[in-house]
Amino acid sequence: MSKTAGYIALVHKDKDTSYGVSFPDVPGCISAGDTFEQAIDNAAAALAGHLAIMAADGDPIPNARSLEELKQDAEFVDDSIDAVVAFVVPQGDHVTTLQSVL
Repeated sequence: MSKTAGYIALVHKDKDTSYGVSFPDVPGCISAGDTFEQAIDNAAAALAGHLAIMAADGDPIPNARSLEELKQDAEFVDDSIDAVVAFVVPQGDHVTTLQSVL
């Protein structure tokens, strides 16, 4: 991970759905929640678990780009339409829980 302690996330909400969260710099890491706050909390846990599995598998941890860098990425710009941009820090206590399961 770069100098930051977390990653930028996109939070989407369609009518009659939960809030969905994805991470442009961590493909495959997604989460959801019934409320915005729950979605962010769940995203922090999902991010911690995803990064822990990547590290355990010896995969490189993706660098976290700044919002300014992401705005130069056409895919991010398209994906961020109708989304809330949030900054999510992985919750370390969830890594311990995940590791005990593995």
